[in-house]
Amino acid sequence: VQLQASGGGLVQTGGSLRLSCAASGRTFSSYDMGWFRQASGKERKFIAAIRWSGGNTYYADSVKGRFTISRDNAKNTVYLIMNSLKPEDTAVYYCAASRKGGSVWYASEYDYWGQGTQVTVSS
Repeated sequence: VQLQASGGGLVQTGGSLRLSCAASGRTFSSYDMGWFRQASGKERKFIAAIRWSGGNTYYADSVKGRFTISRDNAKNTVYLIMNSLKPEDTAVYYCAASRKGGSVWYASEYDYWGQGTQVTVSS
């Protein structure tokens, strides 16, 4: 599976962005999908995940209520809608795919990664 993240950019505090992650291959619907982010000089952190069926979603406390993850298996795409953005949301955002069916919280559980898209929130 190859993943291509897009949709990042520069936005003011309180603004919104929608990230997309397009996957190649015909088995996208069998993967749990996650979003992580990495701020400059910091470790990569879990943001959100969605099970292969779309039935369960998971969020880091820092984004709960502001970010929404969704997927369209017909389009092989997962989305991250980000509202009420804050300067501390500034980071490179990565999408990832996992076939393990286990925990979605840890980067080590994911098999494939996209290249990342930069999100910058100005104050």
